[in-house]
Amino acid sequence: MAGLYLEEFVVGHVFHHTLRKTVTESDNMLFSVMTLNPQPLHIDFDFAAKTEWGKPLVNSLFTLGLMIGISVNDITVGTTVANLGMKETTFPHPVFHGDTIRVETTVVSVRESKSKPDRGIVEFEHRAYNQNDFLVAKCTRQAMMLKKAA
Repeated sequence: MAGLYLEEFVVGHVFHHTLRKTVTESDNMLFSVMTLNPQPLHIDFDFAAKTEWGKPLVNSLFTLGLMIGISVNDITVGTTVANLGMKETTFPHPVFHGDTIRVETTVVSVRESKSKPDRGIVEFEHRAYNQNDFLVAKCTRQAMMLKKAA
């Protein structure tokens, strides 16, 4: 499925993305190692067992990337020019190995570019939930999106 063009986004529309992912120990370890993040909460089972969580937490930046990645196929694949920024990113509940993540995205705003007539800016609110419907991540993201060719 191709991504949507600027004109196709409607403020208030909620996308319920069908793609889901069960997060594995391998996902967490690989991401932490690839990003040179030695935080023992993510990679040291013995250390993590002695924390309030009792087990490793999934790296929150992996969770952020997964949340946005799940949305791409439905809304921005091939039609995005660039991510412009993310704000109000929160992780209200931890993600653990074995959690299955699903995502919803709401279109917050849509506007044409003031300087480039072939594009505009869409603001999205992404929300990720685990299999128990606990909100595990939320972020507002601005993306520069192409307009349909005239």
